[in-house]
Amino acid sequence: MELTLLKSLWGMEGPLEENLRRIAEAGYQGVEAPVPAPEERRRFRELLQEHGLAFVPQIFTAAADGPGDSPGAEHAASFARQLEQAAQWDPLLVVSHTGRDSLPQEERRRLFERVLDTERRVGVAVGHETHRGRVLFTPWDAASLLREFPELRLTADFSHWACVCESLLDDQGEALLLACQRAIHTHGRVGYPEGPQVPDPRAPEFAPAVEAHERWWKNIVREHAREGRPRVSFTPEFGPPDYLHTLPFTRQPVADLWDVCLWSARRFRDLYRHALTN
Repeated sequence: MELTLLKSLWGMEGPLEENLRRIAEAGYQGVEAPVPAPEERRRFRELLQEHGLAFVPQIFTAAADGPGDSPGAEHAASFARQLEQAAQWDPLLVVSHTGRDSLPQEERRRLFERVLDTERRVGVAVGHETHRGRVLFTPWDAASLLREFPELRLTADFSHWACVCESLLDDQGEALLLACQRAIHTHGRVGYPEGPQVPDPRAPEFAPAVEAHERWWKNIVREHAREGRPRVSFTPEFGPPDYLHTLPFTRQPVADLWDVCLWSARRFRDLYRHALTN
């Protein structure tokens, strides 16, 4: 089983050429980002090929304002359009921010019926992110849908669940186990009961949150190994301000985003090895 470490372009400033060169030189094997604007796509493809980087496109479903189809149907149509576009990139997989947390329960069901039909038709692996504001924003909502739809797969970003539940999820063991079994990709940001991103995971005061997330990530690695999957993929998706804390008045970031992500990627590499041998 291979490990693929990806770097998100979120928060990276400067020319694309410099960013992808830096990502490749740091030892990442791929890039995660939305599909570029049409005028940037040719150059983006060339740079991915030049540096030997895989691509994980992100899609964000939306519903139109005003009268029309139901919001769930509009999110499903938005998903289909974006997945067909993402499939043209021969992606490693696709990360989807799917639906809205405000959708009624029955509409959520119909949304995922349509979404999974689209996935079967297009033939691309999709991990639906456990993100605040989206349908899978709590462990219990996600678990309910995972039980109903055996084909549903996740991008596990448990930082959001820690924030939404205002806890380190000690009472959500069954839902976490199911999520780890269904995860095909991991976003390695560390959340805590007061927010979706600790200011710096290297700080000792956040050790309990880091340890909790690393237990969950180890479980994902072990589930991959148990099922004989060929690859574990991980993006250390710490974000820029306002995810990254800043000093009042100056908006000076309290940590270096690149360093935090690289530290997290290297730490996960060690965790991955430990999970497979212990």
